[in-house]
Amino acid sequence: MVKRMDGIYLLLGSNLDKKDKNLEDAIILLEASEIKIRRKTAVYQSAAWGITEQPIFLNQVLEVETTLSPEALLANILDIESAMGRIRKIKWGERLIDIDILYYHDQAIKTKSLTIPHPQIQHRKFTLVPLCELIPEHLHPTLQQTQKALLEATDDLLEVLKVE
Repeated sequence: MVKRMDGIYLLLGSNLDKKDKNLEDAIILLEASEIKIRRKTAVYQSAAWGITEQPIFLNQVLEVETTLSPEALLANILDIESAMGRIRKIKWGERLIDIDILYYHDQAIKTKSLTIPHPQIQHRKFTLVPLCELIPEHLHPTLQQTQKALLEATDDLLEVLKVE
């Protein structure tokens, strides 16, 4: 039996400077700002998606708890990215840190500034592989497919490797 999604899931990514430390620093700042980390995946490495001529990425998925609304969570995340020195130059470009809201319980939200579930989950192996580590049988609230099924069906051919 497939279970419904019950957590809040974030994706961390970095491909500049000390990438592993950037992920660790982001977790520390999240925990300092009303966000409790319940579980986290291993760290995964992959080539850049979208604009491919840039350094490799490290990514990690977190399951978190917070009393923040989705909009307040987004504002908090943007503040953390800014505090860590992220400068948004071009879409899919290099970044010191990127924090995406993948899922907020089983809610579907679409506003000018926020779309949940993240609209690219099904197209990104670097997101689906760590999600399958935590919640392989959970349903995507709008696509009504498990994370495992989404991974099996994705057209993303980039290799995603667990960092040991």
